[in-house]
Amino acid sequence: MKRRKFLQQGALASLSALTLGGLSTTASAAPHEKKPAGQPFNMLYAPHDGSFKNSAGDNFLDQIKYMYDQGFRAIEDNGMLGRDTAMQEKIGSLLAQKNMTMGVFVVDTGNNWKTSLASGKQEFKDAFIKTCKQSVETAKRVNAKWATVVPGFYDRSLPMGIQTANVLDALRRGAEIFEPHGLVMVLEPLSDTPDLFLRTAEQTFEICKAVNSPSVKILYDIYHMQRNTGHLIPTIDMCWDEIAYVQIGDNPGRKEPGTGEINYKNIFKHLHQKGYKGVLGMEHGNSIKGAEGEAALIKAYRDADNFL
Repeated sequence: MKRRKFLQQGALASLSALTLGGLSTTASAAPHEKKPAGQPFNMLYAPHDGSFKNSAGDNFLDQIKYMYDQGFRAIEDNGMLGRDTAMQEKIGSLLAQKNMTMGVFVVDTGNNWKTSLASGKQEFKDAFIKTCKQSVETAKRVNAKWATVVPGFYDRSLPMGIQTANVLDALRRGAEIFEPHGLVMVLEPLSDTPDLFLRTAEQTFEICKAVNSPSVKILYDIYHMQRNTGHLIPTIDMCWDEIAYVQIGDNPGRKEPGTGEINYKNIFKHLHQKGYKGVLGMEHGNSIKGAEGEAALIKAYRDADNFL
């Protein structure tokens, strides 16, 4: 249901009053003191295409400019691989101009949501290798350092050890392609369906250790890990050596921080104290529709980021 215009304007005005109140802009601000709108966040939170389409329009380049103006210094774009070369180059140029960090895009073989790498079949391995090569070229255009890999579903006809060996073999081949370019595939355990081969951070940690490559690490998606295992901060600590990327989404609902059960302020503080300098991808929707919801999204991140 569409929001009335006067409600949208009122919400935006309220947000401006909240965030433009002459507060300190220094990193040493007192606890509970909010930064003005436009000041960089403490962490590299990364919105995606559509996060601010009501406030900035449908053009992703305009959205990126709007993100920067709100204090965000990173983006992510799962579908970057499918964009045409000209658009990839425009995005890369704008990010460089704004000194923003490019987060993940997905190494999308078309086989991520079915039984594929676990089967050991050559057709799936060939598709993966081909897409890894394509991903290197895309990464160069947008100065990306990470790319998401989903090995697909279990092959229920094979023993688990054989499936794991098949996945390891494919990942090693991909790592050989990524390593010379400093590109890292981040393996994402997911909660969407029990059929997925990667389900927990601990399992993914084991696979990363077995591949033993700087180009194969963990994408720790907090939303998925809360759904599958919980025990978030201790698991982060146990798997820390292999975590290269983090994604966000509250549970239940997969919306912005503060809409569910996860204490994101504590998690962000913990990551900051551990020295995490990487991207935190905002892979979630907005709990409220329209520009009003986008203003609420920014406020949610200001609140959760207020941990120093």
